[in-house]
Amino acid sequence: MSRKPRSKLGHSTTDHVFVRGHDLSDLIGNVSLGDVAYLELKGRLPDQRESLMFNAIVVTLVEHGITPSTIAARLTYFGAPEALQAAVAAGLLGMGDRFGGSIEQAARMLQEAPDGDIDEVARGIVEGHRSRKEIIPGLGHPVHKPADPRTTRLFTLAKENGFAGRHVELMELIAEEATKAYGRDLPVNATGAIAAIASEMELPWRITRGLAVMARAIGLVAHLQEEMAEPMAAEIWARAEQEAGPEDRG
Repeated sequence: MSRKPRSKLGHSTTDHVFVRGHDLSDLIGNVSLGDVAYLELKGRLPDQRESLMFNAIVVTLVEHGITPSTIAARLTYFGAPEALQAAVAAGLLGMGDRFGGSIEQAARMLQEAPDGDIDEVARGIVEGHRSRKEIIPGLGHPVHKPADPRTTRLFTLAKENGFAGRHVELMELIAEEATKAYGRDLPVNATGAIAAIASEMELPWRITRGLAVMARAIGLVAHLQEEMAEPMAAEIWARAEQEAGPEDRG
């Protein structure tokens, strides 16, 4: 006999909507968007420290300028101005292993790390990635050098609010070991910091990429609003066509 499909997330009646057992009317005006996201993921509202830390994580991910995802959103909107949701979706589809999605890789690395001496664990992770010629997720940044300012702030908050446990320590040690092994600065970047803190908050690595998705959607809507008022997609297209075309094209 098949099991009846059932969701614990929410349901509605003729005059009420419930979210994880809470009447939505009680949440509206009293709870932040980040806290509702936490409620959806964890099944309960966060305490004050959890609220501060979770909201800090998602705020970090909202905006990072003209990136591949925002360019994709703007160009999609240029071609399909009747479908803002499609433009947002186009931008979110670019949240892969290189941009944003590395939160998932780093969180998995941390959550599946073996027990034991933490220095040896960090050294083993670096040596393993190096021998396999794999990029260590959550380290380095093409723009933010020698340190990612987002990481500095997030780790400060984590220490102040009791979320700087083994996962955060391991991420920092991995950065130290990688810097020595590769002979160049490889600090923890924002995705590495978020992976470590999300792991401290017991969020499973499989959903951590979703943190980037939910936060960046807000930023993409803002980019599309700017695109409506001050368009740049047509110029991006024209330059790409001109500069990427045959050199002898007259």
